[in-house]
Amino acid sequence: MTPVALVPASGELFDLLVGGPVGVADVELTDGLATLRRTVGSPRSGRTLFLLARLHSHPIGYLVLADDAEDPELEWTTVTRAVLAESIDRHLLADGLDPASLDLWTGGAALDDPACLDERSRTLAAGRSVTVIIATRNRPERLDACLDTVLALDYPAFDVVVVDNDPTTSETAELVAARGAASGKITYLRENRRGLGAAHNRGLSAATGSIVAFTDDDVAVDRHWLSELVAPFVADTRVAGATGLILAAELDTPAQVMLEVHGRFGKGFEARLYDLGPNRPDDVLFPFAAGKFGSGANMAFDTAWLRDIGGFDPATGVGTPARGGDDLLALFQVVESGRTLAYRPGALVRHHHHRDPAAVRRQAYDYGVGLGAYLTSAVVHEHRALVPMVRRAPAGLAHFRGRGDGMRVRPDSWPRPLTRLEYRGLLYGPLAYALSRARLRRPEAR
Repeated sequence: MTPVALVPASGELFDLLVGGPVGVADVELTDGLATLRRTVGSPRSGRTLFLLARLHSHPIGYLVLADDAEDPELEWTTVTRAVLAESIDRHLLADGLDPASLDLWTGGAALDDPACLDERSRTLAAGRSVTVIIATRNRPERLDACLDTVLALDYPAFDVVVVDNDPTTSETAELVAARGAASGKITYLRENRRGLGAAHNRGLSAATGSIVAFTDDDVAVDRHWLSELVAPFVADTRVAGATGLILAAELDTPAQVMLEVHGRFGKGFEARLYDLGPNRPDDVLFPFAAGKFGSGANMAFDTAWLRDIGGFDPATGVGTPARGGDDLLALFQVVESGRTLAYRPGALVRHHHHRDPAAVRRQAYDYGVGLGAYLTSAVVHEHRALVPMVRRAPAGLAHFRGRGDGMRVRPDSWPRPLTRLEYRGLLYGPLAYALSRARLRRPEAR
């Protein structure tokens, strides 16, 4: 297999993944690539392996390997060295370790207390309390699996609030009652107003943690998710929001591959800060292209700050005519308010992407509607944003077409009909937001 520079939305990555069955797994490089045999099953299955490479549990990059390699030790280590050598060396040198001490096949360089874990230890010692909020609707099986991973977190000081959004059955309430009684950590709330923004606000009203973290019912959170997501808040009091890395939980269908390659979930493997001062990126769309900051399936906020701004806009989010945008507006408001937003790749969740083409088409349209609704909502909440937003409109359209940030998007990796659906949604977004706000004014919506 020819090594490639693996970046989200690259044509090469699409080529490597779309041709057949794909196995999704993690590989801890200090344990060695040889451990993949135990992780992904018997050799020579003919699968492509889409791997998250980690060092001392920290994600450092993607690997795409062939499970039917004639000589896996040679081929896998060659690809790994070609794709990740710079990231591996940089990480080990920062830990004070000799990169030569890591054998890619057998592992090594696994100190009992590597320097890269010091921040995690300080975060755990700080003891910041966290309320994890999960909004759901009529998906008890998904929620049950998500709760399994949340309750396995290494973070000691957290509770969970499940918000049942306009349910049509009692199954979620029954599930949470059973899970809550067993764990002592889970609270059930019901929110009858449809919409993710309203559901998140219901959870926020009951949050007891000094930080509120949000995820979705269709994800599996990494064991270190909260300790990594909370770290920026402990390190810097100016931080009011944080996001993390979202990767696919499975890649069983071409539709799932398409979403992983082009679906704007992954935000890279470098920790970053965003604000209006020293951490302002050289990006003409900043801070309006809030989708670059992260997504609602993996975000956290300072509870007091989020309450001070009034929480989420209930006219936005899945379940409303706006179809999305609640997360984008909140992330935008962190930066616009003069606070700092942090991105942490170590705060990892795995998302179950839609499996069929029809669902991908709906998601493409909904993404466009949500984006248009968010931009409209941003102007409603921050009137001064209108003029700079209009000035950035041409650059924004170029970015929306995949040309504004160096991405190489090909028709087969994201077909033009999907782009047209996004455009249609974007144009409808302002009207959708207006309809959503009108619906909130109806007595039955209160």
